[in-house]
Amino acid sequence: MIIDCHTHAWDYWPYEPQVPNPESHGRIEKLLWEMDKNEVDKAVLVCARIDHNPHNNDYIAECVRQYSDRIVQFADVDCSWTDTYHQPGGAERLAAAAAQYQLRGYTQYLKDDYDWFESAEGTKFLEKTAELGLIMSLSFGAPWHAPLREVARRFPEITILGHHMAGTRAAEEPPYPNFAEILKSSEVPNIYLKLSGFAYVSQVDWDYPYSDTHWMVRKLYEHYGPERLCWASDYPPVLSSMTYKQSLEVVRTHCDFIPAKDMALVLGGNMQRLLGL
Repeated sequence: MIIDCHTHAWDYWPYEPQVPNPESHGRIEKLLWEMDKNEVDKAVLVCARIDHNPHNNDYIAECVRQYSDRIVQFADVDCSWTDTYHQPGGAERLAAAAAQYQLRGYTQYLKDDYDWFESAEGTKFLEKTAELGLIMSLSFGAPWHAPLREVARRFPEITILGHHMAGTRAAEEPPYPNFAEILKSSEVPNIYLKLSGFAYVSQVDWDYPYSDTHWMVRKLYEHYGPERLCWASDYPPVLSSMTYKQSLEVVRTHCDFIPAKDMALVLGGNMQRLLGL
C-alpha cells in the first residue's frame, strides 16, 4: 500500500500570485486523479485554513464523506495563522474537532513560542492529544527540536510527525548545527519525519532530483531508520517545483540507498501502522 502522508486540498486556491483557475486548482478531484495515475492508495489531507479558506476543515470533511476509502483528514487545530493559536481553551477545541471530524490526527504550524507546550494550557493540550490517541502533524524548524524532544519524552504515547524533513536545509554550512539537532531528535522513538519537501531542502528549488539533498536524506534514514520516515508529496503546492510523479520518484527511484523492504515502509507501511488501517 502506498500512502501519501501530506497533501492539501482547497475549494479556492490560497496562494499568490493567483492562478487562472482558483476555484478548481486545489480541489480534491485533481489530487485523486494524480493518485490514481500513480497508483497511490490513500492520502492524508493536512488541513490549512489559510487565505480564502476559513472552512477548510469542513471542506475536507465533505471530501472524506465522498471518498472515505481514499482520504484521511488531519484537521487544522489552532494553526499559527488562526486567532486561536495557542490561546486558552486549546484542549477543548481539540476535543471538539476530534469528535466533529472523527480525527486520527491533526496539524499545527508552529511559531517561535518554544516554551508553550510547557505551560499549563500546552500541557492540557498534550494530555488531550494523548487521551484521544491523536497523531501530532507539526510544521517546525530546527529550533523547535529541543523542546519537542522534551514533549516526546513527557508523552511517549504521542506520535510527533514533522513536516518536510523538519527543518533540514542543504544550504546550511558546516558543521551543520541545525541538522545536528534534527538528527539528535532520532534518539526519541516517537518522533517521525515526513520524507517530503525536497524543493524546500535543496538550494535550488527546481533542480530535480535535488542531488544536494541526498546525503542529508541518507543521514536521516541512517538515524531514524526505515520505521520512522513517511513519504509525502505536499500536493498541490509541490507543483511549483515538480510533478506529483516526481515527488514520488525522488524517493522511490533516487533514494536508491533505501532497500526495497525498507522502501515499502517509507512509502506506506509506516503510515498504515500509525493510522491503524
